[in-house]
Amino acid sequence: MRVIGTAGHVDHGKSTLIAALTGVHPDRLKEEIEREMTIELGFGWLTLPDGEEIGIVDVPGHRDFIGNMLAGIGGIDAVILVIAADEGVMPQTREHLAILDLLQIPTGMIALTKTDLIPDPEWLDLVENEIRENLKKTILQTAPFVRVSAKTGTGLPKLLDTLSSLLKEKPARLDLGRPRLPIDRAFSIAGFGTVITGTLADGSLSLGDEVLVLPSQQKGRVRGLETHKKKEEVSVPGSRTAVNISGISLENIHRGEVVTKVGQYEMTRRLDAHLRLLADINLPLKHNTEVKLFVGASETIATLRLLGVETLNPGEEAWIQLELRDPIVTVRGDRYILRRPSPAETLGGGSIVDHQPKGRHKRFDKAVIEKLSALAGGSPAEVLLQASLASGADTLANIVRQARLDAADAEDAVGELFSSNQLITLGEGAQNANSNLLVIAAAQWKALSERAVQVVRTYHENFPLRRGIPREELKSRLKIPAQIFSAMLKKMDQAEALVQTEKRVALPGFEIRFDKNQQTRVEGLIGRFTESPFTPPTIKESQGEVGEEIFNALIDLGDLVTVSSEVVFRKADHEKMIAMVRAHLAEHSKITVAEARDLFLTSRRYVLALLENLDELGVTRREEDYRVLKS
Repeated sequence: MRVIGTAGHVDHGKSTLIAALTGVHPDRLKEEIEREMTIELGFGWLTLPDGEEIGIVDVPGHRDFIGNMLAGIGGIDAVILVIAADEGVMPQTREHLAILDLLQIPTGMIALTKTDLIPDPEWLDLVENEIRENLKKTILQTAPFVRVSAKTGTGLPKLLDTLSSLLKEKPARLDLGRPRLPIDRAFSIAGFGTVITGTLADGSLSLGDEVLVLPSQQKGRVRGLETHKKKEEVSVPGSRTAVNISGISLENIHRGEVVTKVGQYEMTRRLDAHLRLLADINLPLKHNTEVKLFVGASETIATLRLLGVETLNPGEEAWIQLELRDPIVTVRGDRYILRRPSPAETLGGGSIVDHQPKGRHKRFDKAVIEKLSALAGGSPAEVLLQASLASGADTLANIVRQARLDAADAEDAVGELFSSNQLITLGEGAQNANSNLLVIAAAQWKALSERAVQVVRTYHENFPLRRGIPREELKSRLKIPAQIFSAMLKKMDQAEALVQTEKRVALPGFEIRFDKNQQTRVEGLIGRFTESPFTPPTIKESQGEVGEEIFNALIDLGDLVTVSSEVVFRKADHEKMIAMVRAHLAEHSKITVAEARDLFLTSRRYVLALLENLDELGVTRREEDYRVLKS
């Protein structure tokens, strides 16, 4: 499940574009509709050409509502930067672009809207060139352009195809087993109670889960889950999720709080972070400046302490410590934005390197700066885990090499990750830094194994008369190398999550079952085999009587045995014919085609197919014009 966001200047057509794509206008407040301006976050969803369903967050473009924009843009997988062809780059375009760059949004594209107002293609070329100049040295500098008109529908199919291609290149969100849902909206529904919405990260939520709302420390239970207005039993990471929570009143819920599980996250009033100032801010940043901090969906006032420098000039970077007025929930690696409260201005942003520092740092302590630099890379175990996540399934030796850890740190990190079950083995071997043992991060293993089970389950639903999905087809759908695929199947077979045969993979307990109509046809066909066991219907005749799917099911079940491209026998009849040939050869030492034909009172076509089949099975060997038992 993915979520994309829109960004761009006010009145450049973000909401109208979403309405054209989804059929639902994201503006929901009376004031928004009257002013034709998005104030609060709006939401929609659609299905891409490849079948993937995605959520859309429409964020405000007006400067007065920049805080709401930040609440919505933090949890997205891709962005559509909307720029109107008749106006080009405007002030909020630049501010939104700067925020996207600071948040390091994974991927994105540019939608050049209102092209119906500019019939001259050369003018559109000039507008695109101007936009490209503004995109230089930002995360969207190589982003694709699509010219669209929400009014006429021009370019909308291409926009969807482009978005689909962008998302295919980006991995889905991992389930790390520690869900957190930053609340960006809360409301009450009569008869159901409190409902909160947000983009779920780092773990799944299930019906009946006990949850904790932080920082307010309220406990409740998941009463209902919805994604895109469809009820779900489980909501997965990356999905736009609505959670109906029992035991908590709406009055006690606030935007920016986080829904999680008990004991998984702690609140903080202090953060260590790396900060990059924007190059075009009005004034240098001084120590002890009061700022607004935006992280996830939360917004709070903070005092900024500069570390290692007296003043930070526009475009410069530094380590900082933030003292927060209100507690928040965040983790190392989260991206954040800082704004000046007055006059309102986006200052910069970066990543959090320590979400639970033990105390106030001495500002010019070299040891503090060195520690923060090391934390930016993470602890040895965290660095190794990130290397594993980047590599996918790989040998321990290769992952350690990618992590660039020294020998002692690598051994400690390997031990820590195995003891905490964050690494999963896909084979046998030593659990040390130099081992060729194949391993995979636990989060990736969970995603891969669940994906494999879902692919097999879907195959059973689509083809209920087949014993399972062909191994090669499953490998192709999972898009993993043969070695990893074989190791995965072996592990899942041992865990009784999947059952594999030489050629097919199935769910445990799956059986082919014929419905009443199909069973009637099967009985009719088998009756014909019973009447003429040595001169039965051909493959073509059998398929004509029961259909290809039912016929193949009878082959898979072992009821019928094909001996050539034309001839098929019942299994019992085939075994009987083999026994009769063996008995004849035991008495006469050899058998010709004519003798076999007389033995079974059948035609030459059936006898030739049977004898060639016995040669393939290793029962007989051909010598000149007769067969003998193969020694």
